[in-house]
Amino acid sequence: MRTIVSLPGDGIGKVVLPESIRLLESAGFKANYVHGDIGWDFWCNEGNALPQRTVDLIAEHKIALFGAITSKAKDAADKELNPDLKGKGFVYFSPIVSLRQKFNLDICVRPCISFKGNPLNFIRRSADGGFEEPMVNTVIFRQNTEGLYAGVEWTNPPKQVRDALETHSKMKFFKDVPSEEMAVSTRIVTKNASERIIRAAFEYAKKFGYSNLTLCEKPNVLRETSGMMFKIAKEISKEYPGISLWDTNIDAQMMWLTKNPEDYGVIVAENMFGDIISDGFAGLIGGLGFACSANIGEEVAVFEPTHGSAPKYEKLNPSIVNPIAMFMSACMMLDHIGEKPVADKIRNAIAEVIEEGKVRTYDMLKLRGGPDVFSKGAATTQQMTDEIIKKLKG
Repeated sequence: MRTIVSLPGDGIGKVVLPESIRLLESAGFKANYVHGDIGWDFWCNEGNALPQRTVDLIAEHKIALFGAITSKAKDAADKELNPDLKGKGFVYFSPIVSLRQKFNLDICVRPCISFKGNPLNFIRRSADGGFEEPMVNTVIFRQNTEGLYAGVEWTNPPKQVRDALETHSKMKFFKDVPSEEMAVSTRIVTKNASERIIRAAFEYAKKFGYSNLTLCEKPNVLRETSGMMFKIAKEISKEYPGISLWDTNIDAQMMWLTKNPEDYGVIVAENMFGDIISDGFAGLIGGLGFACSANIGEEVAVFEPTHGSAPKYEKLNPSIVNPIAMFMSACMMLDHIGEKPVADKIRNAIAEVIEEGKVRTYDMLKLRGGPDVFSKGAATTQQMTDEIIKKLKG
């Protein structure tokens, strides 16, 4: 029997992950789940949001299902650190980013696919003055370990860094800025990682019959980093003659997002741009309550919803949050480990519940989150799970 590392994390992760396991078991997927410590409490009390014991568990079992984490800016993180640990060199770093880098989870896959009947689906005005609802079927491939999120940055860069930067002609503009008044973040893109994510995206497009792949970057300004990715994409595209290679600038892509989203199949981008464009497309299919993702390396894979920990909802009892993003992430896990029939069974049950429309969480009813949503017809997190399980067994 397969062992899955369960990482509830913070906030609503502690709610939606147990519901996901309940759904998986009801669908007939049997596994051992071992708990892994991760998140804000471990930063505050141990100075490490990703303890080594959890890294060891994931290294042993290779597959993890992850809920959500709370992440705060540097000053806020330092303030909440246990007083006994302050001044001892502890530095907060996002545990999910740490996981991606420790295990080289360089391929992030984020499907943004509409469910028929979802009241949150994007609609637009048609030429005749009416309305139309384009069905979105876009999958984002986000390079997960490099780019601006690699963490190579400085506030008050040390002399050797400043001296190196000064060798670039564009630094003349900043020559009179004191280092103590400067913060620098680097955008690093490598050939190997770019080839891997772009090839994975083309393979996905080929496997699932997508006719186009879009490289969403900014090569007209970021000439070196985006330029490298575009050059590599053009070379690899020659191996896939049935798939058209499109290229868009990230800013223009965000404008076109609501003009013709149904035209886009697979999109590939660097870390930050992939983060931006995947949230943009997620908004067209109902928001982060429907946004799932996979972080895939050569040996280890971690599956997670893309929403945050939403701590303001954690203590609401009963819970109001939409668990579908977590459920869809679990389905991606099943696909990855060769359990696609079970995954399809769950996805079909979710689709039935959404199209039927009898059970909807507060976001699907377009309500402001709070304990009063139940009096307005919203289902609890557990009721949504129950309804999907009912469809599984029906």
